[in-house]
Amino acid sequence: MMAFIRRAMIGAVLALGIASPTFAQDDGIHRLALQISDNNPQKMTTVLNVAANVTRLYQERGAEVEIRIVAFNAGLHMLREDTSPVLDRLTSFGQSMPNVTFAACGNTITGMTKKEGVAPPISTHAEVVPAGVVELMALDQAGWTVIRP
Repeated sequence: MMAFIRRAMIGAVLALGIASPTFAQDDGIHRLALQISDNNPQKMTTVLNVAANVTRLYQERGAEVEIRIVAFNAGLHMLREDTSPVLDRLTSFGQSMPNVTFAACGNTITGMTKKEGVAPPISTHAEVVPAGVVELMALDQAGWTVIRP
């Protein structure tokens, strides 16, 4: 019963606009960074579900939202064309949700290349950044909300 009351109170606060996500700039665009660092299909699906749900909610409110999914460590498998359990969905996101971008950790790619003897094939929907953690830190410093679902 307490969980229901707590959810109802949070819903009421959000509906009234008392609480709102941080704005990275004073442009009214909401910005969310999602971390994936586990090679777990369920977590990858959860990250994509969160991105889709947040996008839908803000679109229904007539507001803009930018979402950046940052993959590093074992989570890089999400963006690998040869091992991703969610590759079809990534392609769908690339076509239907231009507000969602993907960042692949260059440090992790280097490590996987050394271990496997060849560079892992990264989805064309992803941008390779020098370091996934540093990308998240920079987004946080720029005012993005960083979440690890």
